[in-house]
Amino acid sequence: MRRTELEKYITEVYNTEPDFPWIKYPNYEVFRHISNKKWFALIMDIPKEKLGLSDKGFLSVVNLKCDPIMIGDLLLENGFFPAYHMSKDNWITIALDGSVTDDKIKMLLDISFELTDVKIKNARKEKDI
Repeated sequence: MRRTELEKYITEVYNTEPDFPWIKYPNYEVFRHISNKKWFALIMDIPKEKLGLSDKGFLSVVNLKCDPIMIGDLLLENGFFPAYHMSKDNWITIALDGSVTDDKIKMLLDISFELTDVKIKNARKEKDI
């Protein structure tokens, strides 16, 4: 999946618009929950060397929150990197260059969305509502 495809997918499926919080990085897009404003995706173009790649230039990536149990296995796959500028225990960086399948990115996006969604702290309160 390429950057523009992912931006369109997130906007349509999660009914949210990107936020551009950094003047210094105008192409860094944050996608947030409408209800709690928590991030669930961060799309950016970063220098390849910041990801440990020897190539010059920039790579479009997305940071997603992820189940820590999954991160170790994902890092063994092509197109996955330790989270760039996020907690490496709970986030992962994914290349948007076609090296990761669209279905896998969508599945991980769903997980990120779920992990950052509003949680009801007390199951009893949920039952009473």
